[in-house]
Order: sequence, then C-alpha cells, then structure tokens
Amino acid sequence: MKSRRQFLQSTACGFGSLALSGMLNANPLAPKLSPVVPKAKRVIFIWMQGGPSHVDTFDPKPMLDRDHGKKIKFLVPRTRKVTPETVLKSPWSFAQYGQSGRWVSELFPHIATHVDDLCFIHSMQTEGVAHGPASLFMHTGATNLVRPSMGAWVNYGLGTENESLPGFVTVNPPPTKGGPRNYSNAFLPASYQGTSLGRAGQPAAKATFKNTANSHSSAAEQRRQFEFLQAINREQAKGHDALGATIDSYELAFRMQAEAPGVMDMSRESKAMQSIYGIGEKATDDFGRQCLTARKLAESGVRYIQINYSDSGSNPKWDQHSNIKEHAKHAAATDKPVAGLLQDLKARGLLEDTLVWWGGEFGRTPFAQGKEGRDHNPRGFTVWLAGGGTKAGHAHGVTDDYGYEAVHDKVHMHDLHATILHQLGIDHEKLTYRHAGRDFRLTDVHGEVVEGILG
Repeated sequence: MKSRRQFLQSTACGFGSLALSGMLNANPLAPKLSPVVPKAKRVIFIWMQGGPSHVDTFDPKPMLDRDHGKKIKFLVPRTRKVTPETVLKSPWSFAQYGQSGRWVSELFPHIATHVDDLCFIHSMQTEGVAHGPASLFMHTGATNLVRPSMGAWVNYGLGTENESLPGFVTVNPPPTKGGPRNYSNAFLPASYQGTSLGRAGQPAAKATFKNTANSHSSAAEQRRQFEFLQAINREQAKGHDALGATIDSYELAFRMQAEAPGVMDMSRESKAMQSIYGIGEKATDDFGRQCLTARKLAESGVRYIQINYSDSGSNPKWDQHSNIKEHAKHAAATDKPVAGLLQDLKARGLLEDTLVWWGGEFGRTPFAQGKEGRDHNPRGFTVWLAGGGTKAGHAHGVTDDYGYEAVHDKVHMHDLHATILHQLGIDHEKLTYRHAGRDFRLTDVHGEVVEGILG
C-alpha cells in the first residue's frame, strides 16, 4: 500500500508532491490574515483559579447586608436541591470609582483606579460545578471531552506575530483542575499547543522556557549541528507525514534560543517599571513577575498569553469554602500586579489591540457554606475585559438581588469565547477543524457574539 506521499509522487507527474512539499515546508505558525479587520491582535488571559466571589469583589448586593443571617431557600448548585441556606453578607465595603461609577470592593484598590478602562460582565454563566469540569469549560468549551484549548484555537486561526516565539504561552500553569488540557492542542496539529513557562508552585522568578540554552557549544557549532540534523529530519519526513510537527518544534526551539532570553530578562526593565507591578514586594513579587512577563510576551508578538494565579495543591487559591476572608490575601497578591499590567499596556499603546480577560472558572454563592465560607456558583458571576475594542467603563448584565443567578443579559461561556474570537477578527462558526468525521469548533454548536460589550 502506498503512502499519501508516494501516491502524490507517482501521479500527475508529481505535481501533487511538489504542492505538498511546499505546504510542509511552510511555517504553521506564520501570521494569518483575519477575514475582517480585527480590533485585537492578541489576548492576555488572567486566570484567578478557584473562583473569586463576585459578591465580594465587583457585584455588591445590599440585600445580603439586609438579610444577613436569615434562612432563605436557594437551589444549591452542588446538590441541585432547594434547601434553606444562611445569607452571608460581604466582609468588605464597596465604593464607586471613575467617571463610569463602577462598583469595586476594598479588596482591589489598585484595579479600582482603572475601572474606566474595564468592561464588567456581571451575568456570566458556565457549565460544571466542580473545579475540574468548570476549568476545562473555561479553557476548552467542554467539561469532560478532550478538546483544544482556546489558546490553541487562536494559535491555529491566526498564527504568531513573531516566528521566533510560540504563538501561545501559559505561565506557571497548574498540574490539576484541568492541568495540561487547559493549554492542550488536543486533535489540532501539535504546533498549536501551548508552551508552558514555569509551573505552578515554582517561583515565577525561576520560570524559564525549557531547552532554550546550550552552555556547551558555541552559536556557530549549534547552527551547524542544527542544519545537519534538520537535513536528516527532512529526508526522513518524506515517508512519515507525522514528523512535520516535530521538525517544526525543533526549528522553533532553535530560533527561541536567540529571542526568548531577552524576553525573560527582567533586568532590562527599570526599577520603576518593576515597582509598578509590585516586584520586590513580598506579597506581590511572584504574580507581578507573571504580569510583567505577559506584557513582554505580548509586546514581542505572542498571540495568546495565559497567566495563572494558581498552585499545585488540591484546593485552588480562591477556593474559600470555610473562610471567605481568605480572599483578602489573594487580592493583595494580585491587585497591584494586574493594575500595573493595565497601566503599562495603556502607556505603551498596547491596550488598544490587546484584549485582557480577568476571571475565574465560576463565582461563589451568596449564602454561607459552614459558618463563613462560600460554595461554588456557576449560575451567575463576574468577569471583566479590557482593551481590544471592548466597551470601556461599562457594566453588562445583572444578577438577582442576592447575586445568586444571572437574570438579565445573560452571557454563557460559549458567548464569551465567541466574542473574544470576534474581536480577533475570527468568526467562531467558521474557525473549524475536521476530526473524526465532523467539523469541530471552540463553541461547539453554541455561542453568540455579545454585541453589548463592544465599543
């Protein structure tokens, strides 16, 4: 039986083989033109793993203060039963900020100064009530099936702006609650998978791209070795189609040796710039480094950057079931770095064409779990966007008087995915990949662009 290559070589005077050869030699990460003019060229996704409480951060509910301690019947997401639950007020006060008058709790004093650049979505809904399924849905659009992550879809649809860096980078990703599937290519070609930079539980100061430094050989020697090995690989690939992605990854790794060290070198940033991100301060140093790395990667042409406020434990950082007041520690670690990222992007003119997405996999209940904790709540919660053509200083959607469920202008996670792709110039219904006899897409058979949040 002939391989596809042999068939093309032996028919039509070999012209099919020539076309295939040209296609295989093309860089799969080369920039691709959007069918429409995009408002955003890249995405920075700031994942607050564990589910920050919307009613304690950006969605104040006076009814919680009024009915604090009362027993009210709720449909509990985890049990799917209607039971009397104890209403729990927020331990933090809220105030209005900016010309837009957006509400922010005292947990985020630095982010509060940027509300006129933010677009809040208060009516988010998602699938899955446990961290694993909800995290997968946030990243891939599926709760339990193996699907490409959003970053991989964007990488596949648009390529990278810098062929010496990956198109999709995830910084300090967690090993659990979705783990590598949160940045996987799944059935897309391997070239589009996320490249991890460090890992959760490791200090961000030690995060590096693997295998991009060689202390044993000179640059000239490495170049000669690389060209020799690639000549062998190309010859071998003539009979094995699957080797193409492996060869591409080696070529990218070689190019990264010259580009990546400069991007990762924090010493090139002034002390004043590092201070904006909270680098050098105990509470904010680690996440500040992630946020500054995100800006450097965005500036260098990486298409999709995912930074993770996460850890390697079984209980994610924002997951406060017994003591919601622990939110204060996590807000203190992330507030200044995120605000610094927004300030830096805006000052450099990058916020105009960079879409920043902040959020967790779900929100938390307005009623208590135990005495002072909150359980998971996928029925209504808040995320915010900034830049990339979104409506600045805007609040979209409403949850009910207790903050339990979205009741007006609901936005499903599929809708958010569709909208982000739209801002990148991609029609979510047309970004498809043929696999197992059907065309797959990030939003499956769902999703509507949320026109109300677009500037």
